[in-house]
Amino acid sequence: MANPKTTLYVGGLDESVTDAVMHAAFLPFGEIKDVNMPLEHESQKNRGFGFVTFVEKDDAAEAMNNMHNSELYGRVLRCNYAQPPRIKGGEHGFSTQPVWADADQYSADAAAEQEAAAAAEREAEGGADPMAAAEQEAVAA
Repeated sequence: MANPKTTLYVGGLDESVTDAVMHAAFLPFGEIKDVNMPLEHESQKNRGFGFVTFVEKDDAAEAMNNMHNSELYGRVLRCNYAQPPRIKGGEHGFSTQPVWADADQYSADAAAEQEAAAAAEREAEGGADPMAAAEQEAVAA
């Protein structure tokens, strides 16, 4: 999807509505860049909604104002600005970043945990780090 202010979500579509019908229904409001209607895998019919992308923001606003709650093939349409696509992940279940975007932070956290575990193991084995004692002697001299 392009700019969310130029892309409209159109819901409540009859299953017989096609891309060409959607294009013809929204063409009076301005130049259309794209019509996208997701299809069901089994029946290859539309899923009851689609997206219309206009070239101009004003055309999209006019289409939304005029086509919201209007009828097409006996069904009442719902027209709203489309939401940008979201990728699963992130703090709240969705993110606008790909899942690998925080891989560097994950690696740094994992390395810090391993170092902390190794330090705790050395301490449990018999006391202080021998290199730390040598460093302290070198500094004192």
